[in-house]
Amino acid sequence: MATNSIAISDRAETTGFSQGAVVVLGRFLFVLIFLMSGPFHFSRQEVAYAVAQGVPWASILVPFSGVLAFAGGLSILLGYRAKLGAWLLVLFLVPVTLMMHKFWAVQDPMMAQMHMAMFMKNVAMLGSALLISQFGAGPFSLDARRSR
Repeated sequence: MATNSIAISDRAETTGFSQGAVVVLGRFLFVLIFLMSGPFHFSRQEVAYAVAQGVPWASILVPFSGVLAFAGGLSILLGYRAKLGAWLLVLFLVPVTLMMHKFWAVQDPMMAQMHMAMFMKNVAMLGSALLISQFGAGPFSLDARRSR
């Protein structure tokens, strides 16, 4: 199995311009939500919503989560230490998903459905972040330039 993963990595290094452009577009689309939402974690409304969801130390943890989201997203977008950036997003996504989208505890069926959709969205993003944490940013990244 290790041989297959090496073969995949070797092929990733010999990608053409169009494949590299698709990877850059994928990185951009993946991190857009983190880059756009990160700064909002410094607003009173976000902190108040977290308090209403039962988040302890919300006035500290919500802005901290915004820093994690923004720093991780920027790291992956630029492809600079993208594996570390992906772990920052994992560190952001796990508690946010479990604390903010408790669909199993919501009584209203429509709200439960909405929270379940948000929960599953976060699980999908968590999977993507874990993939990036292992395979890196790919071509057209600062990490790829540094490794040459």
